[in-house]
Amino acid sequence: MSTPNGPQPPAPPCYRHPNHPARIGCNRCGRPICPDCMTAAAVGHQCPDCVSEGQRSVRQVRTAFGGRPTDGKPVLTYTLMGACLLMYVVQLVVPATTEELALWPPGVAFYDQWYRMVTSMFLHHGVVHLLFNMYALFIVGPALESWLGRTRYGILYGLSGLGGSVLVYLLASMNTLTAGASGAIFGLFAATFVVGKKLKLNVGMVAGLIVANLVLTFSFPGISWQGHVGGLVTGALIALGYAYARPANRNLVQFGVPIALFAVFVALCWWRTTQLLALYAA
Repeated sequence: MSTPNGPQPPAPPCYRHPNHPARIGCNRCGRPICPDCMTAAAVGHQCPDCVSEGQRSVRQVRTAFGGRPTDGKPVLTYTLMGACLLMYVVQLVVPATTEELALWPPGVAFYDQWYRMVTSMFLHHGVVHLLFNMYALFIVGPALESWLGRTRYGILYGLSGLGGSVLVYLLASMNTLTAGASGAIFGLFAATFVVGKKLKLNVGMVAGLIVANLVLTFSFPGISWQGHVGGLVTGALIALGYAYARPANRNLVQFGVPIALFAVFVALCWWRTTQLLALYAA
């Protein structure tokens, strides 16, 4: 003989929605959760807080050099190419752009036009100059962007170009009007060699490319060897930090090297400006 069941106790309220009954508890923390808060897990269900905590604890996938993997599309490379192409169109439409934005040492030293150190990287002296640099960027840029991740790649490109500008400011003739992405490109050449060597790739072709371009640089007048060499050395130093930093202090080295180089650039530019001001004031 059976007896009728007594009344069932009411379901506890959801910990996030007090007005919603919760008939299931989180498999991880045990808190009651309503259907709106359930996320299926390998076993049972989890609450939103435990799901978020679990996602934070999952280690993010990184490239061999600590960068975030790209989606396979060299977005930054194409963006840089687009910026150079756009600025060349501006140069054609407004010819004064070259004089106003190219690297002119007196403008930096006497008129505080420091922006010229950066804007000159996106200008070019003629279509051949532009096409050569854009082709080189198209060849070496995508691989480096994939290997390093966009943040490290962007730092490499920008500081390599700036390193070229700094050496131009230090050593070039005062009446020189310098423009071009060549310093940044030479930095990418050097980085491709260093990073490729670390990945145990055949870098003979890259070495030949660097030597050939250096020969051309010193063989023809009108080519800014200072911009090329400055970019090459800067790119090599940054790439060495990227490629050979130990995992335990990877971020410290990989971001510390560019910061240290930038500080050196600032100090050198300050010294050169002080020298020029004293020279022309005498």
